[in-house]
Amino acid sequence: MSKPRILLQLDSDVHASVFDAVVAVDAGVDHLLQYRGVTVDQVQGLVHGAMFTRGPQDLKSTAIFVGGTDVAAAEELLRRVLKSFLGPLRVSVMMDANGANTTAAAAVIAAGRHVQLKNATALVLAATGPVGQRVVRLLAREGARVRAASRDLSRAERVCGQVRERVGAAVLEPVATTRDSLAAALADVSIVISAGAAGFELLPASVWQNCPTLGIAIDLNAVPPLGIGGIEATDRAASRNGVTCYGAIGVGGTKMKIHSTAIARLFQSNSQVFDAEEIYAIGRELEK
Repeated sequence: MSKPRILLQLDSDVHASVFDAVVAVDAGVDHLLQYRGVTVDQVQGLVHGAMFTRGPQDLKSTAIFVGGTDVAAAEELLRRVLKSFLGPLRVSVMMDANGANTTAAAAVIAAGRHVQLKNATALVLAATGPVGQRVVRLLAREGARVRAASRDLSRAERVCGQVRERVGAAVLEPVATTRDSLAAALADVSIVISAGAAGFELLPASVWQNCPTLGIAIDLNAVPPLGIGGIEATDRAASRNGVTCYGAIGVGGTKMKIHSTAIARLFQSNSQVFDAEEIYAIGRELEK
C-alpha cells in the first residue's frame, strides 16, 4: 500500500503562500506541511526530517515545494535543498517562487501557439525581473533571437550573460528602453512579452500598433495600467489591430494547469527537480 503524499512547503515569507497551498491541495496532496520564514541554514534539518522518516521505496510519496515572493531567496533555498540530499536518499522538489517559472512557461507557450519560435525575433520588456529572465531563457532555448530590455543597459547585459551561461547557443541582444527608443527596439520583432511590475505601462498602444512585423503581444501584469497599452487582462488570443494579444488572466489558465500538473508529477519518483525548463517541458506536453 502506498504512503500518503506529503508536500513540504518551504516559504521565505512571513506567511506561507495561501495560493500555493490551495493549488497543492487541489493537485491531490494528502498532507501539506507549511514552513514560513525559512532561512538557508534551516533547510537541511527540514529536508532531512522529510527524508529520514520513510524508507527508500516510499520517498517518492514525499516532495518539496519552494515558494515565497522573493525569487532570489527561493533560488538559494532550492540550492540548499539539493545539497541536503544524500545520493539516492532524496525527494523530488519544485521551485516556483512568486509564480515566476509557471508564468514564464505559460507566456512562452502562448506565444508558440501563434508564432514559430525558432528564429523569431522577440522583445522581452522588464527582462531583468524574475519572470522576464525566465522568459528570455525559455525563448533562447527555443532558438528565438531575443532582445532583453531594461531601462538600465548594464542590467540587461548582465541578464544576457547569465542566460548565455545556461544556453550556449543563445542569440541575445541587451536593449535599454526609454519612451523614445521603444520603436527602434520593436523593429522586426514578431513577439513582445512584457513582464514588468504591477501598475507600470512599458509599451504604449501607439507604439506597438505601428509595428508591421508584430504578430503576438503578451502582457503579464493584471493591475492597471497594464504593461502593454491597449491590451485587456482577460485577453486570450484576442485580435487587436491585427496582433494576437494575451493578458495576464488570459495566460493564467495555462499557468494554473501547469502548476497543478507539476505538483502531481512530483510524486511519480523521488529524483525530479522542477525549475523553469522542466516546468516549461510539462507545459509543452499539456499542449499536445
